[in-house]
Amino acid sequence: MSGESVETVVVEFSLKVGEGRLNAKVEVPAGHTNVTEMLPIIQSLENAIIGTVAQRSEEAGFPVSCKAGCGACCRQMVPVSIFEAQGLSEWIRSLPTEEQKALEARFHQTLLALKDKGMIDRLVHEDWLFDGETAEKMAIDYFRLGIPCPFLVDESCSIHPRRPLSCREYLVTSSPERCKDPAKNMVAGVELPLKLSQALYRMGSELEHDRRGWIPLVFLFAWMKSGADPGAAYSGTGPEVLRQFMQHLETSPKKT
Repeated sequence: MSGESVETVVVEFSLKVGEGRLNAKVEVPAGHTNVTEMLPIIQSLENAIIGTVAQRSEEAGFPVSCKAGCGACCRQMVPVSIFEAQGLSEWIRSLPTEEQKALEARFHQTLLALKDKGMIDRLVHEDWLFDGETAEKMAIDYFRLGIPCPFLVDESCSIHPRRPLSCREYLVTSSPERCKDPAKNMVAGVELPLKLSQALYRMGSELEHDRRGWIPLVFLFAWMKSGADPGAAYSGTGPEVLRQFMQHLETSPKKT
């Protein structure tokens, strides 16, 4: 959104989070907006959910060990919804030209490194999405390449306030040292009973008529060149867009 003053309305609702409930109160635009412009509100809601779950984990004796400087998890393949891709694209275009060029160069070097390892072809051909075992192998193979996210600087996320929901949702209580190879080591993850990223993926999948509804973050600059405006497909007043988002949110925990 622009820096102009926007009239807002307060929306109150309750979400089932595991065995409990999160009572939320959010300010949303009273006038016309879309799901991409609503991302800061969705991110704040996600932070509240994660904060609630993290507090319960700590009270149970398992505090979250993730912190700035332990960027091992930032070698994973990061799924980013097309709406978050749009939001990041708009932010990047707002940066000074030199900063944009520096970021683009980092993304280009990352893609070259992935191509050199044969990973780009595997990512583009989406057969690996069709079953959990193949998807897990892809995730492990990608991670073991050790290629950092282009946004990782000095082992910390340089876009932390804007980071994708999938990044926010990845939390562990075990030692950060174990994250250097989570497939090999005993990494204790925090199970989130509610992931807002899934709603955005469903919306993207519905819009683009594909299985995924997201892109690998490393393809962000390539995606930017498409000029796509997915947010416009889910638009209306703030309460209406929030309702559309909630309709795509699966509130029951997934069984494993």
